[in-house]
Amino acid sequence: MALALPKPDTLVEGEVERVYRLLREWLISAQLPPGEFLSDAALAEKCNTSRTPVREACGRLAQDKWLSLIPRKGYLVKPISARDIVELYEFRKLLECFAAEKVAQAATPEQLAELKSIVAVETRPRADLQKILVANEAFHLRLAEIAGNQRVIDQLRLALGYVRRLDTLCTQTVPGWIGHRDIVRAIELRKPAEAHKAMAAHVEHSLEKMIRLFSS
Repeated sequence: MALALPKPDTLVEGEVERVYRLLREWLISAQLPPGEFLSDAALAEKCNTSRTPVREACGRLAQDKWLSLIPRKGYLVKPISARDIVELYEFRKLLECFAAEKVAQAATPEQLAELKSIVAVETRPRADLQKILVANEAFHLRLAEIAGNQRVIDQLRLALGYVRRLDTLCTQTVPGWIGHRDIVRAIELRKPAEAHKAMAAHVEHSLEKMIRLFSS
């Protein structure tokens, strides 16, 4: 019996998803920095693909607010303003305080141990900054996953991508890193109100640090 080959539409969708994920990671890691102009042709060559998947992927990235479309020319990686940062962290606080409170109510011992394991890198001597940034994103996303609200998960995944880019652009050294000890402790003690408060303080302090670094 002959093997069924993937339909052309399926192949195109798969390539669009690959290009979307690749470009998104380049945006998050600031390999495509704010203010940079991007053309279909250059991106197609860089991604080793044709222009069609690039256009589709960039359309999605424009919807996600990473890019601005410049008709008949290409795309602009959106510049970052202080207002953008404030609005991002205000939105983050709404999502993450909800998640922290929910997790403090219902986390299993195994889930708590997983959260502790993710952020253990923060306390290691001479910890690598990139590992800390990855762990930070993983911790906050896992918290939302444990809370179990898919809309919160989807929105937070997008917001955390923006946050990791800001960290990559502005954070040069590990000292001054705002850890997650108080959040984990409140969850461990099964105190939802304290988890909410600890998360709010964490996000607010992170915002203050980011504004200070971004403005310097």
